[in-house]
Amino acid sequence: MSTAEISSSSPSYKCSQLIAKRFVRSASPLNFRMVGVKSGTWVCPLICLLYLLAFLQVEGDNVPMTVLKGAVAEGAVCLDGSAPAYNLAPGSGSGANNWLVFVEGGGWCSTVEECLARKNTFRGSSDHMPPQSFSGMLGGVQQSNPDFYNWNRVKIRYCDGASFTGDIEKVDPATGLHFRGARVWRAIMKDLLAKGMNKAQKALLGGCSAGGLTTILHCDNFRSLLPATATVKCFSDAGYFIDAKDISGADAIQSFYGDVVKLHGSANNLPSSCTSRLPANKCFFPQNVVATLKTPLFILNAAYDQWQIDHILVPSSADPKNTWGDCKLDIKKCSSDQLQKLQGFRTTFLNALPGAGSSSTGLFILSCHTHCLSGDADIWYSDDSPKIDNTPIGKAVGDWYFGRSSAVRKIDCPYPCNSSCRKVAAGSMED
Repeated sequence: MSTAEISSSSPSYKCSQLIAKRFVRSASPLNFRMVGVKSGTWVCPLICLLYLLAFLQVEGDNVPMTVLKGAVAEGAVCLDGSAPAYNLAPGSGSGANNWLVFVEGGGWCSTVEECLARKNTFRGSSDHMPPQSFSGMLGGVQQSNPDFYNWNRVKIRYCDGASFTGDIEKVDPATGLHFRGARVWRAIMKDLLAKGMNKAQKALLGGCSAGGLTTILHCDNFRSLLPATATVKCFSDAGYFIDAKDISGADAIQSFYGDVVKLHGSANNLPSSCTSRLPANKCFFPQNVVATLKTPLFILNAAYDQWQIDHILVPSSADPKNTWGDCKLDIKKCSSDQLQKLQGFRTTFLNALPGAGSSSTGLFILSCHTHCLSGDADIWYSDDSPKIDNTPIGKAVGDWYFGRSSAVRKIDCPYPCNSSCRKVAAGSMED
């Protein structure tokens, strides 16, 4: 794997300055060496995107981190063998018995080399995890998060590289890599249940990006752990990764997910309702899981999801001359031919969503060019939030969860019709 150099004139440098300005409260220095989807060179702004997932704009003090040192004896460990961790902000008042459990995102590793690159970072070790403050969907301010602000709010830290599905007993002493994500999931669930989640009246499992995929893969399992009388639902933000060919006609993402499943030994921890019908690598795709999902699910996604365009539609292997470089950074710089391909991808994405017959499935599919929309208070629920039918994201999710609307299935018109996308698009990559 090669790494990209960051110059003061590059978009990545500007991105790093954005992070420095917006996330100055974080005590952890930034390390720009990250691994891509396949061996090769990352586009630097995509590295920035991953760090934006970890250093989202915050609205309060750091939330204490719980490190489950006792889980190590059970083999429930991060890639480097360190203990799993989560952050918990206790509920209060009417939310004291309600739980919002949110899974952190951060991609996957499909080769030993890629996992080694994560091993000694916050994506592979609890020893390197930066402090966390909660905002957006996890925020504790009623005005900007009226439906969930006083719930028990949990962020599960992501350190296994396979959306909490791996479980291989043997550890190669040459690498020291532990593929134990499924055990980490079970250990954290066990601890949260003991802290009161076993008495939950309402619960919502959510996540962003790889955490959004985790939500879908573990949704029914989460439901099974909680009281039968509880209202339990799931929420995926930017986690609906589709099985689609790239611009060269190759199945790059299918191959990649196959490598993840094989390396981590994930097959036995994917939904059996899918693996009984399809090969395990196909069951990493939400479109093959949601059809048999028993628990209500809300899907929040951009139809022009930045990660999916960068890695599913136009991976570096399909664009060796980087002719899509400017377009992938800024959709306004796409050529007419590139825009036509993006509109085709949108159509493929919409066709992969659950049909209208899935009455318990909520949808909010924006025409923005971005990735992850639930972690910032200004995007989640404010006058400036991106909207569909004049409804901000946070209100749509709340209406769906609490049944305030008979059906919440909002699909945006094609780009560039939604002017409310301007704020989220500008805020994601510009300083």
